[in-house]
Amino acid sequence: MLSSWLIAILLISPFLYAGYVYNQLVKRRNQVREAWSGIDVQLKRRHNLIPNLVTTVKSYARHEKDVLEEITEQRSRISDPGNVKETGAKENNISKSLKTLLGLVEAYPELKADKNFLTLQNELVDIEDHLQYARRYYNGCVRELNNFVESFPSNLICRLFGARPEGFFEVRRATERLVPSVSISESTDANGE
Repeated sequence: MLSSWLIAILLISPFLYAGYVYNQLVKRRNQVREAWSGIDVQLKRRHNLIPNLVTTVKSYARHEKDVLEEITEQRSRISDPGNVKETGAKENNISKSLKTLLGLVEAYPELKADKNFLTLQNELVDIEDHLQYARRYYNGCVRELNNFVESFPSNLICRLFGARPEGFFEVRRATERLVPSVSISESTDANGE
């Protein structure tokens, strides 16, 4: 009697374990999807801010047409964010263009004082901060999923269900500060005068 129960438990255990692994896999995949939606929200907020930034800068920097057209073109290339690596590359191009756009402020002091521009710039900083928080959360969820999919013995079951490791999302911040240029005047003497 005891041996028949033991045999039954040994026969059922792999199926119970497979069910447990499958449920954990579903849970982790859903966490990754939910985390990606957080990134998507922040990217949409950033994309919606770009036209206002371009319009504000355009009113001051009319001859910076190339920079303004480039950032507008970069924004128009963004479609449905499906592939994490591809989306990251496109977003890095947008970050680079935004950084160039924000760099124009140094050449146009009146733009630096414009309240509308300052509001938009502060909103961009806020969006970039939220985007970095969302990116960290997403990458943490991806790390957990990848550890589960690649670790033994769960990897054997995950492989049966076609689970593969996910890619991390990397994007540069558009609001990272540029290295300031410092010039030391040769006209100062040893006393600093």
